[in-house]
Amino acid sequence: MNEMPAETALGYRVPSIRQFSVFLENRVGRLMEVLRAFDDAADVQLHAIAVMEASDYAVVRTIPDNADAARLLLRNSGLAFSETDILVVETTEDQPLSQLCQYLLSAEINILFLYPIMNDSPMSEGSRVAMCVDENEFAGQILLRKGFRLFGAEDLR
Repeated sequence: MNEMPAETALGYRVPSIRQFSVFLENRVGRLMEVLRAFDDAADVQLHAIAVMEASDYAVVRTIPDNADAARLLLRNSGLAFSETDILVVETTEDQPLSQLCQYLLSAEINILFLYPIMNDSPMSEGSRVAMCVDENEFAGQILLRKGFRLFGAEDLR
């Protein structure tokens, strides 16, 4: 039987951030409409965006600084969307993305997708990446123990 790491057993939660995946018909100007809605909102700002396009639709993954405001904006706009918690990790010269991948591979954790965070934080020494893995808590524990820095929702405000 696998034992949970001590921090998890004691109730420690790995920092995570809420990502919204917005589903759009693949039509000229549709992405701009969504981005304008975020631009016009006074209480929410996007920190990351990644667009995955197919022939008939696109999935726009976003990380807002205010999940509640983003959820309300998307609902009021009548957009189809889903939410998921993801990890945001800092990579540096001493801890590059390839090393992060190696640690997760060694633990047999799949990275489902990964994309960069647009804006740098004064709290950050390197680059930040958003990633969805098949086991957030386990992956977060591994990365924290290997010295990687993880960011939570409060770090975006």
